[in-house]
Amino acid sequence: MDQAIDFHSQPRVAAGRARGGRETQQDALACLHDAATDVHLLVLADGMGGDGAGELAAEGVVHVAHQLWAQGLWREQPGALFLETLCQEAHAELVRRREGLTRGEPHSTVVALLIRGNQAYWAHVGDSRLYRFQGRHCLNRTEDHSLAQLKLQRGEIAPEQLASDPDQHKLLRGLGGPQPPEVEHGGAILRVGQTFVLCSDGVWEQLSTPELRRLSRRRDQAEALREALQLATTRGGEQGDNAALILLRIAGKGWMRRYGERLWSMVHPTGATAHGSGAQAAQGDGKA
Repeated sequence: MDQAIDFHSQPRVAAGRARGGRETQQDALACLHDAATDVHLLVLADGMGGDGAGELAAEGVVHVAHQLWAQGLWREQPGALFLETLCQEAHAELVRRREGLTRGEPHSTVVALLIRGNQAYWAHVGDSRLYRFQGRHCLNRTEDHSLAQLKLQRGEIAPEQLASDPDQHKLLRGLGGPQPPEVEHGGAILRVGQTFVLCSDGVWEQLSTPELRRLSRRRDQAEALREALQLATTRGGEQGDNAALILLRIAGKGWMRRYGERLWSMVHPTGATAHGSGAQAAQGDGKA
């Protein structure tokens, strides 16, 4: 079992992955940040398909995320539309990659989060998850597109049985299939102190929601991430899945100041703001 962690960090973000008990790493991450506008794009993909197709698929999702980011499409499109574009373009990329294979079917899950201005946008396909926490509360958790989740909705299993249900890995939606994916979207206004967790099933099957909440709120994000991935791989054991995790914290006086200036300019349209000119405040905001 491999517990080595491939670690990445940027302002307010920590991300990493571990191979666990698998021979290959089929989870992939993208953590992109524009310093001028303080916009974040976080993407996590969990590939599948056999014969190396899973690695190819997850890398394909991340490749598209980098491509669209470099093109600046996130500046032009509304947040939800940009994430829809990302998912559909990633699906098309996996279909193209399948054409060159003699064996294997490249499929992948995806969960993506865009932080822009005072707004969070997220989208997912499959069973990689996003959690949003505030204090002791879990405000949002994406619902898996799996047969086990469907059984839970029908009342056939209890919530605590979801992670261990034999149908958990039978996905009802994914990228790379014969039809374009149906993408599920969410969004929220940001509040200081909120934390976001994006993770593959190799993490959430092993760590409970309270554990993820506690770790996401720890001051040292890098330490929290390493502890979470070590717990996931240890509990998964010799047959454990790949584990990938991204932590993001909404904090900092700069965000509050920009948001306050935006509200002030709406109330006082003469151009005066609480801390400077209206033009300066507008420069600090991304598109809503």
